Amino acid sequence: MLQGKRGLIFGVANKRSIAWAIARAAAASGARIVIGYQNERLGEGVRELAATLPGEATTLECDLSDDASLDRAFEQVRAGGPLDFLVHSVAFAVKEELAGDYMGTSRDGFRIAHDVSVYTFTAVARRAAPIMEGTNGSLLTLTYSGSERVIPNYNVMGVAKAALESSVRYLANDLGPRGIRVNAISAGPIKTLAAAGIGDFSKILEHFKTKAPLRRNTEAEEVADAAVFLLSPASRGITGQILHVDEGYSIMGV
Repeated sequence: MLQGKRGLIFGVANKRSIAWAIARAAAASGARIVIGYQNERLGEGVRELAATLPGEATTLECDLSDDASLDRAFEQVRAGGPLDFLVHSVAFAVKEELAGDYMGTSRDGFRIAHDVSVYTFTAVARRAAPIMEGTNGSLLTLTYSGSERVIPNYNVMGVAKAALESSVRYLANDLGPRGIRVNAISAGPIKTLAAAGIGDFSKILEHFKTKAPLRRNTEAEEVADAAVFLLSPASRGITGQILHVDEGYSIMGV
């Protein structure tokens, strides 16, 4: 589905990352992958993972919270030729904000969560768009049902994910005339490095498994398969949408 396509993926932290599952699925579908990593501390591990992908996989350093780093990284991307798709699987909140009541969120904690988890998607979209001109490109980000309903200990991240989903719609409107689609996947809870910072996450997994219509937890590979569809020409008529890959959990009232 992605034969001959070139894609940039942000958010690979380790082999359990959803972004890594997407990178593997996209590469298996014929895409040439570029993986961005935040700093050299993460770079060695990302380069080792990239070396296991089929085809031509490369890496580049890019701190999404630093405009100068973003500009340098996208100049490198541009030098490699047209870009067909981009995946943004990046989120962060100060650990102390993921406990207690949401109304206890600090001003700095709110700002950091929204800068990293929301604004960075807009920042990469603005820089990717000129490189995607004429490719019928696709931008994809990852969200979670904490944007729609209260999830214990998710707090400011739920508010940030709601803002991210709104950004998807506004970006879809901005970029549609340029032939670029923008969508998000709302994945069920998955054991990742980011999830480890959410209190009582094991209880969330157990509750999810007993309430979701398919009676199982979501796997990263399921999200990756849906991502390949949204990144490919097969989804050419879909933009501004939030696709739930959550074993049907989002349809349940109780």
